[in-house]
Amino acid sequence: MPSQVVPWRASFHPGRTQFHILSFEGPDPYATVGGLGTRVSGLTEALATLGHQTHLWFVGDPDRLGHEQRGDLCLHRWCQWISDHHRGGVYEGEHGKAVDYATSLPPFMLHRALLPHLLAGGYAVVIAEEWQTVNALLHLDWLLREAGLRDRVSLNWNANNTYGFQQIDWQRLRRAATITTVSRYMNVMMRPFGVSPVVIPNGLGSDAFLPPEPDGVTRVRRNLAGRLAITKMARFDPDKRWMESIELVARLKQTGFKPILVARGGSETHGAQVMTHARRLGLRVARRENAGGDIRGLLEASRNLDDVDVLELTSHVDANCRRVLFRSSDVVLANSVHEPFGLVGLEAMAVGSIAVTGCTGEDYAIPGHNALVLQTGDPEEFLKLYSPLHSNDQVRRALCKAGRATAERYSWPSVIETSLVPHLAVG
Repeated sequence: MPSQVVPWRASFHPGRTQFHILSFEGPDPYATVGGLGTRVSGLTEALATLGHQTHLWFVGDPDRLGHEQRGDLCLHRWCQWISDHHRGGVYEGEHGKAVDYATSLPPFMLHRALLPHLLAGGYAVVIAEEWQTVNALLHLDWLLREAGLRDRVSLNWNANNTYGFQQIDWQRLRRAATITTVSRYMNVMMRPFGVSPVVIPNGLGSDAFLPPEPDGVTRVRRNLAGRLAITKMARFDPDKRWMESIELVARLKQTGFKPILVARGGSETHGAQVMTHARRLGLRVARRENAGGDIRGLLEASRNLDDVDVLELTSHVDANCRRVLFRSSDVVLANSVHEPFGLVGLEAMAVGSIAVTGCTGEDYAIPGHNALVLQTGDPEEFLKLYSPLHSNDQVRRALCKAGRATAERYSWPSVIETSLVPHLAVG
């Protein structure tokens, strides 16, 4: 267990504690692929809003500024010289980027950001995300020990998923840092690797609670009128239960519900298999671009759907559009068979929609109280749980209200105060 003896409670106030988040993903579209980009953007925004000097070190857009100051938040776009040759996104050229990140970032970070703050009497908290940052964290640990400053910095490494676990030197990482993860489910998944991580849940950024644009919601609902509107946004991966979701739509159509599935996946090859399966089951599929990724593009893409059962959105959906789409939907499917945390379900709750989750890492989901929780991929299970809501607006409103209250408890400021601060250091 790492030796960290800083009186963190006493030192945790603006001006004295500096935060550094190490992550491949970040706020740039180039660097946002999934939940990790959402997580680090929300966390850093919240820390900066609370008045802490916060630094996000991520593999950003090669065409943007290398270092950008936004109030108390400083964005550091790393590996830009590599990204310039890999325009397909943050994970293109991943291994080369991971080597450069681990080699060049820690010395720069120590001398340009950490040393001035620490030598002036301050403390620092470093939170590194996912396997790509492990070697950078180990390098930083060594540099801090050589400088005699290790006891003034809390080093933490967080697992959002099990990707890359086989590449991690767990013994060295356990000695260097406090290991955390995002749910009790992930805690159990990590024990075979000889660690028992601290659980610190994900949070929602402030934009997740912004009211969806009323006119946008009204017009999208008008486009979807008379249909059971289902939205699913996830990578095209078998773990996300896309096949089972398609089978659910087919079953709903058989029972006369008139479903419409608005699907936004990624560029993964599984997507073609999913849509082939949909057509095989007799579902009518339309692929449409959401031009601009905004509400106007969504309105255009969701027109004339009378002869469509599955609408696949083939381009980016921005945050404003996402909130409108979730609020306009009868349910939001977040029914993965393996879900470390499940931000999509929580985002749906935040805008007053009904989240339909799986039963792995969604610690926030209480069956029948604030969400529908599916334990299988059987369409009949969904029908049994959803039917009471379909016929009773009062029950539906109560579920949505409880979901919204739950989401508020998972705002980043709340998570920082109740979960992050108490576990910043051990020892």
